[in-house]
Amino acid sequence: MAKSSTAPAPAAPAADFEHSLDELEQLVAKMEGGELSLDESLASFERGIGLYRQCQQSLEKAELRVRLLLDPDAPESAEPFEPER
Repeated sequence: MAKSSTAPAPAAPAADFEHSLDELEQLVAKMEGGELSLDESLASFERGIGLYRQCQQSLEKAELRVRLLLDPDAPESAEPFEPER
């Protein structure tokens, strides 16, 4: 009989990013609603800064992965990706 694991599997980086971004958007909406107390607003702002930093780190890691895929021997010389408009 196999044992089932109770610990959740680690989330994928994209899932972490999406979760953090979603939570950040919810915090912004609450703060823009103007119904939070000063203490709640400060706590939300502090949490939002942390979420913003997590999102920024995730984006930087994704950019590095793309650069490594484009030129694994010299990722620093890879040209930035510019989407077509």
